[in-house]
Amino acid sequence: MTEKLLYKKYGNRRLYDTAKSSYVNLDDITRAIREGRQVQVIDAKTKEDVTSFILTQIILEESRKRNFLLPLPLLHLIIRYGENILNEFFQKYLEQILKNYLSYRTMTDSQFKKWLEVGVDYSALNPFKSFFDIFPGPPDSPESSNGETKKA
Repeated sequence: MTEKLLYKKYGNRRLYDTAKSSYVNLDDITRAIREGRQVQVIDAKTKEDVTSFILTQIILEESRKRNFLLPLPLLHLIIRYGENILNEFFQKYLEQILKNYLSYRTMTDSQFKKWLEVGVDYSALNPFKSFFDIFPGPPDSPESSNGETKKA
């Protein structure tokens, strides 16, 4: 497992990368996370862990760029029930759901790549293929109504 990147957040909203000894912005932290790195952000004055706040800020900035994050009804529920009900859901279930989804997607992509390497005929996977074969092609198609190819 990779070592956590440590950032310090100063009162002027600047973020400081302690490993590189340089100031960074939210895009730099986003890039590090997308590279698979873990990050931790500490308030320089109070020594409080503000990682959750910074990561939430990154998500909000990303959603503002795309003008969409979560469906409005879900946002209303989050605000309405706040910590009471949704806190447990987010802590226990949502993370696991996303991990399972990503794992399944990776496994499916891997299997599909293997099929491509082997050269599997994917047309056999289409359950409607035989059903659609009973219909003749259009009159100007190279296939006649009896399924034979017309000779030019």
